Amino acid sequence: MLASKSLQYDVMRLTSVPDLDLPGGPLRSLALTVGEDLRPLPVSFDQGRHVGLGQRPGSWMAVAVVLPHAVTTDQLTAAWLAVVARHGTLRTVFTPGDDGSVRLHEVQVLPGRWLEHEVPDGQRPRDVLRVVLDEACAPYARPSHRLVVAGGDSDHPTLVVGLDHAHTDAWSLLVLARDLMTCLDDVLAGREPGAALAPVDAFADHSALLESMPPAPEEVRRRWAEILAAGGGSMPTFPLPLGDVSTPQPDVVEVRDVLDEVELARFDEVVQQRGHRMFSVAVSVLTRVSAEMAGVPLRAVLPVHSRLEDRWHDSVGWFITNAVIESRDPDPTACAGAVREAIRLGSHPLGPIMAPYGGMPAGPGMFAISWLDNRRLPVTVDRALRPRHVSAVIRTDGVMIWFVINDSGLHLRCRSPDTPEAHVSVPAWLNAVCSGLRDQLTLP
Repeated sequence: MLASKSLQYDVMRLTSVPDLDLPGGPLRSLALTVGEDLRPLPVSFDQGRHVGLGQRPGSWMAVAVVLPHAVTTDQLTAAWLAVVARHGTLRTVFTPGDDGSVRLHEVQVLPGRWLEHEVPDGQRPRDVLRVVLDEACAPYARPSHRLVVAGGDSDHPTLVVGLDHAHTDAWSLLVLARDLMTCLDDVLAGREPGAALAPVDAFADHSALLESMPPAPEEVRRRWAEILAAGGGSMPTFPLPLGDVSTPQPDVVEVRDVLDEVELARFDEVVQQRGHRMFSVAVSVLTRVSAEMAGVPLRAVLPVHSRLEDRWHDSVGWFITNAVIESRDPDPTACAGAVREAIRLGSHPLGPIMAPYGGMPAGPGMFAISWLDNRRLPVTVDRALRPRHVSAVIRTDGVMIWFVINDSGLHLRCRSPDTPEAHVSVPAWLNAVCSGLRDQLTLP
């Protein structure tokens, strides 16, 4: 995901649920109650694509924070209900239509009850957390989000907020962490939770806005057609062997710390001295690696955010759309042009563009790259809370790379299929990319 503004510094560690460190003891989760449907709402193109795959485990994203003090379940309930009342997407649920379509309704979300989840012998709290979120945060769950507390009787409990991906993105996880902590501080101080937070627009309003946009220019449609034709009628695929991924395989998730805080500052300085941006230089490295290892241009799906107005900066939702970056020339100036083209391709609603293809044609082996500089987001979370972006365990048939920058450095997370071929090709590709990025520190 490409971020837009240079504002405040923040940190968000990357992890996955099998690696999440949680305090011992049982977990408790707040199961809210959904009342009657209030009104139908528009479904975004990406929501429809995601939810249309059906009810399944591992479709969620989560954020975890460690509290500096003890807290009661009543206090957590009051704070979380205030967050739910604040963000419209948390008060929506999906249902399957009789015609196979996906439908979305605003609903009443009411106080529920706290459930206690014991940790059986031989398991760890994170194993139980995975089961809880797989069930509670599935696409058609009502609601498809859950607040969980681990170590609730300790002085430093961990809070985890999980949501089905249809309701959130990485930026939104920071918003949720910030708003939850603000509301919890208000509850502890005897104030109305969230009263000082400015009202925010709901994600459904953003979906409605996209629906009202004029059709994409002909040259954008033509470029999309060229890109899909170059991929044999499908989105780009990983350029090295992955083995048999005709059906999704268990995923392998690897996180690498590429540059530390000091090295990142040096990297940023060197890039600016050359008159470039960090992402353009990263695309230059990726382009060179693709040519040297596979003999092909860099071609990858590139998620770009659609929070093009300030009004969406504090909203929660899936403000992400897909573009494709194609880069043949490793010169950073040429790569900057490739980035601009990708952003333009993602600046128009994809539904009408992809309609002739029956939706986004994503086949086995799809390759996607995401770039997120948390320092450029207008959202801050106290790093003392140890905020962590927690990914689920899924089955996958493609390769997804996240480059994430925060004030602790540049980090890379990769998800790939668990096949013998991918065990060879993906680490080799990652090694080349990490080396290429580090080489920038010593170039004249």
